[in-house]
Amino acid sequence: MPSRKALVRRPSPRLAEGLVTHVERTPVDPVRALEQWEGYVGALRAHGWETVEVEPADDCPDGVFVEDTVVMFRNVALICRSGAQSRRPEAAAVEEAVARLGCSVNRVREPGTLDGGDVLKAGDTMYVGRGGRTNAAGVAQVRAAFEPLGARVVAVPISRVLHLKSAVTALPDGTVVGYEPLVEASSLFPRFLPVPEEAGAHVVLLGGGRLLMAASAPKSADLFADLGYEPVVVDIGEFEKLEGCVTCLSVRLRDLRP
Repeated sequence: MPSRKALVRRPSPRLAEGLVTHVERTPVDPVRALEQWEGYVGALRAHGWETVEVEPADDCPDGVFVEDTVVMFRNVALICRSGAQSRRPEAAAVEEAVARLGCSVNRVREPGTLDGGDVLKAGDTMYVGRGGRTNAAGVAQVRAAFEPLGARVVAVPISRVLHLKSAVTALPDGTVVGYEPLVEASSLFPRFLPVPEEAGAHVVLLGGGRLLMAASAPKSADLFADLGYEPVVVDIGEFEKLEGCVTCLSVRLRDLRP
């Protein structure tokens, strides 16, 4: 049976200092953010996921966006080296966490840079966004780590969003969903479905046709429901102020060996 563990990390008290690149900075309420994070974690647990809390990184404002620190394929973890130098200290505790779970661990090496939010998996295909946080050497190291395991790595240019998964994610059948004004290369995806809201491009597959998504995309939720999926809606508004989305706040580990 596939594993259903999810790495999460509680927000830093310094969350409001988090980096922003493509949006105007607006005030973040740390108390409200913690409540929203607890609601997000509760939604994962309510749908059968065992959450594994990574050691807090209180000195790292962006540490809650744990997805950016590691890329998983099967039982192999590739520890990222962020293109934002200030975020690199976030990775050490995540490496310890995945090693404790029995993962084989590799690391992105200089001069490569890679943020996990730039990697979208759809089946055995790994789309890797080449943009501000992930460079060509980082893409090459994703290929080196995962193509021998059967992955197909496809580089995708991005410039309008922070990460590839800020623009696109994928439904259970492999269809890539995205908000068209932010998607630069939809032709790279065999099946592409435009959604009516930016936040509608972000879904986390919970299993059984359930899609975890943000409350800020009600029209997209209706679209997915019409397609036979079950939206599971959470409010992550404080994290959206920092270019965060539902994918950023966890790392789903589906293929751990018993």
